[in-house]
Amino acid sequence: QVQLVESGGGLVQPGGSLRLSCAASGRILSINVMGWYRQVPGKQRELVAHITSAGYTNYVDSVKGRFTISRDNAKNTVYLQMNRLKAEDTAVYYCNADLIPAGSTLGYLAVWGQGTLVTVSS
Repeated sequence: QVQLVESGGGLVQPGGSLRLSCAASGRILSINVMGWYRQVPGKQRELVAHITSAGYTNYVDSVKGRFTISRDNAKNTVYLQMNRLKAEDTAVYYCNADLIPAGSTLGYLAVWGQGTLVTVSS
């Protein structure tokens, strides 16, 4: 089975930095887009950033200039470097990947990580 395993969440002070990692495991033929989403109770899950297999990136306006998404295709891993964190960044962050499992005839599947909590507070 294909899984995404996230790590790197925790408690940081406003203005601090944190780096999230997400590794895809299992038999995978290819991975197209990988991204990070975040969600707080009572609100919709929000796309934070995504990156294509070719390295093209996109960010939600609220994190532009502060967050950087990157990936290591050889390791099937995506990262989110979060700088100058604000209290408003507090959320559960979820990794997402659109991928084709090895041997699949169904095309791309959306796979989600379990979520990692980021808390920005003094």
